[in-house]
Amino acid sequence: MSDILSQSEIDALLSALSSGDDNVVLNNNVEEKKVRAYNFARPSKFGKEQLRTLEVIFENFSRLVSSFLTGYLRTATQVEVANAEQLTYNEFNNSLLNPVVLGIIDLGNSSLKGSIILDVSSNIGYSIIDRILGGAGDVLKKTREFTEIEKILLSRILSQIVSYLVEPWENVCHISPSLEKLETNSQFAQIMSPNEMIALVTLSINLGGVEGFFNFCIPHLVIEPIMDKLNTKYWFSSQEEEDLSVYRSKVEVGLEEAKIPVSVVVGKTNITVDEFIDLQVGDVITLDSFVNSDFNVMIGNLLKFYAKPGISRGKNAIQITSLVGKEE
Repeated sequence: MSDILSQSEIDALLSALSSGDDNVVLNNNVEEKKVRAYNFARPSKFGKEQLRTLEVIFENFSRLVSSFLTGYLRTATQVEVANAEQLTYNEFNNSLLNPVVLGIIDLGNSSLKGSIILDVSSNIGYSIIDRILGGAGDVLKKTREFTEIEKILLSRILSQIVSYLVEPWENVCHISPSLEKLETNSQFAQIMSPNEMIALVTLSINLGGVEGFFNFCIPHLVIEPIMDKLNTKYWFSSQEEEDLSVYRSKVEVGLEEAKIPVSVVVGKTNITVDEFIDLQVGDVITLDSFVNSDFNVMIGNLLKFYAKPGISRGKNAIQITSLVGKEE
């Protein structure tokens, strides 16, 4: 069945017949569809939602690494996600300037074939080495190649950094990442074809005033099996579906296995340094407690219990008599 013409279209037809014009536009309101050119040399394989999920994952990773580097290097360290973008491996490789610090990382998952790359700016590498060796974290004024000893030191600390990838990726897939090798020349890090698409996640780092970056080069071929899980809806829903009782039991098991220092204070006294120097075997020191006094049981530096001395199975022991109240 043909479409019904509007009055304006009928008038246009009558006008065309009288003028002899064969080219008649019946609907002037039809807009031309905008066609976007597709670049076969650089296909888009990462959606905005997937790149955003990678940013969320590495935001968690950044917090873990910030705490680790601050404690390990004993200097204030701040790591933040700068951006996540997709580009070809050739573009990433051409941006590298020797000497570089490239860590080749195996994700340790049989379904994820291949490796990812961690690129650390050279000034951060020099600063880390200087801090490890007891310096103030200064950067070299003149760039040079890394020595074999420096490579070993960097490999050890990068191995620790890589281990913190496990927890942020847990909601997407289980991985057991490890540092395969460390390269300081970009020519020896050709792990994929130049035209392969990658996701480049850039982390900005401030290490005791020295600014630099961590670049994570993630090939599409490596994470292709889990691409459908790289969206925030799946990521957050998997968190909500986790059974609260299971989480609570994990926390309880972890707390039960935690070791805490316990000590018993029999009594206290004060003596002079001269008296201390003259102490001999058999000397008696008078304490401020009595024979029938309760001992103080300390949990760390906190007084928690009172107890009586005794023997259990042939060993010195104490028996808890009372619990210290909050008012005490």
